[in-house]
Amino acid sequence: MPTETTGARTANERTQAEAAQNVQAMFNSIAPKYDLLNHLISMGLDRRWWRKTARAFTPVLKNPDARILDICCGTGDQTSALLAARPANAARLTGLDFSAQMLDRARCKYATEPIDWIEGDAMHLPFPDNSFDLVTSAFGFRNLTDYAAGLREIARVLKPGGRIGVLEANQPEGAKALAYNLYFSQIAPLIGGMISGDRAAYKYLPDSVRRFPRPPKMLALMAEAGFVDAHWDGYLLHSAGLYRGTKA
Repeated sequence: MPTETTGARTANERTQAEAAQNVQAMFNSIAPKYDLLNHLISMGLDRRWWRKTARAFTPVLKNPDARILDICCGTGDQTSALLAARPANAARLTGLDFSAQMLDRARCKYATEPIDWIEGDAMHLPFPDNSFDLVTSAFGFRNLTDYAAGLREIARVLKPGGRIGVLEANQPEGAKALAYNLYFSQIAPLIGGMISGDRAAYKYLPDSVRRFPRPPKMLALMAEAGFVDAHWDGYLLHSAGLYRGTKA
């Protein structure tokens, strides 16, 4: 188990504000190669997992009046997968990220889609209480500097009975971890560093997964934040999975 589960750190930052600033700068720097590397490192499974996340929330997405927020949206691929499950003339989706460079790419890729792209901090969402029916995040939540506070902020903007969906990487344990650790801790950072030109960013990738809470801890944090019926569906030897819950 990780020894510290407060939130993301790129190094030994002394404050959450310093850590957030460093994470933001890192994602701005790797934005030009982000999509390519995501597909390479995940061996194309990222696309399948985005669609799987959307299917998990079909009843909400099929409601044309439902308000949907995708936080830490990056270049918008999970947001687009959610949109594909929406009926025609449904309410616009919202994608939020604190990396301006990532959002620039989302806006270019999905320029004609009914999605509002907002630059903002997932730790301080610029929305009133009880605003959304569904809040999702795909492989971005672990970059928050305080996981418990991030969950509370999601709960704040969800309507009572609203749903949360966090698709996130996980550190397998036991025999499952051997091949995973070799690939994810050694090979993937090498590939990412060579293509992006930012070796530190792709060393951060496996470090951030090791730091992130394992499913039992994450589910406990969700319960503390006010979510009921919280559960986790593990994918590919439990190297990733979807956390789901309902705001009480």
